[in-house]
Amino acid sequence: MVPRRPLPHGLFVGSHAVADQLVTREQLPRLYRRVLRNVYAEPGLALDHELRARAAALLMPADAVLGGRSAAVWWHGGTAGPHDPVTVLVPATSAWRGPEGVRVHRSAVSAADRVVLDDGTRITTVVRTAWDVATSERTADAVACLDAMARHGMLTPVMVRSLVDSAPGRWRGRRAGQALALVDGRAQSPPESWVRVACHLAGLPAPVPQFVVLEDGAWLAQVDFAWPEAKLIVEYEGAYHFDGEQIVKDDARYERLIAAGWRVIRLLAADLRDLDRVMARIKTALAS
Repeated sequence: MVPRRPLPHGLFVGSHAVADQLVTREQLPRLYRRVLRNVYAEPGLALDHELRARAAALLMPADAVLGGRSAAVWWHGGTAGPHDPVTVLVPATSAWRGPEGVRVHRSAVSAADRVVLDDGTRITTVVRTAWDVATSERTADAVACLDAMARHGMLTPVMVRSLVDSAPGRWRGRRAGQALALVDGRAQSPPESWVRVACHLAGLPAPVPQFVVLEDGAWLAQVDFAWPEAKLIVEYEGAYHFDGEQIVKDDARYERLIAAGWRVIRLLAADLRDLDRVMARIKTALAS
C-alpha cells in the first residue's frame, strides 16, 4: 500500500504514515527505502544526494535551510554523493541536531540568503551557497563544486569576484578566497578540477583547460589540459572512455596528437588516489 498523502518526490515521514494508518510499522522497511531515520521513499527512486537532501528537508525545523554542497545540487553543483552528509544550516540558538547522515552547521542565514522552492524546500542562494562551499569543504572538493556551478552559468564571474573581494577579514576568508580564486567554468568534471587544484598546490604552471589543439590551422582535438609551450597534454579518462568504439576513437586521436609533436599523459581513476605521483609525472614532463 502506498501512503495516500506522500510528500513531494515520493518521500514521506514514516511515523506520519503509520499514525494515519496508511502503512504499518512492520511494512515500512519491507515496502519502502529508508533514506534517513524516519524518512522513506518509494523503492523505484534513485538514491542520490538530492533525495537525501529532500529527506532532510522534511525533518529540519522551520528556521533551518539546506546549504553547502547540498544546496548546490539545485544550482548545478551536484558533486556530493549519495552517502555524503546532507548540510543543514540552523540558527546558533537552535537545539536541533539532525539524524545520522545530516551535518548541522549553526550559522545565521538572512531572508536575503535563502530561496524557497515551489515544493517548499528551503535552500541558500547561489552566492551564499558558493561561500559556504568555499569555507566548509576541502579546497579540491570546493573548487569541483564551484566549477560545476560556473560551467552551468549559475555562479558568474561577477559573483566570484564579489566574494573574493569580500573574503578578507571574514571567518575562514583566506580559505574561501583560495578556493574561489581557482574557479574555472571550463572544467568538465570533478576529476579535472581536482587535477587542476593539485597542479596549483604543487606550484606547477597553470594548465589551459579544454585546450583546442590546432596543427597548421587544422583542428586536431580538444583536450582536458595543455601546457602549449611545452606541448604537453594531460587527459583524464573516465569510464565511458573504455567503451569499445570510444577506445578506437581515443587511440586515433592520440596518434594524431603524438604525430604533431605533443606528449600525452593519460590518467585513470586509480591515478587520482595518488595525485602527488601524478604531479611528479607532470613536473618531470614539463622539465624535459
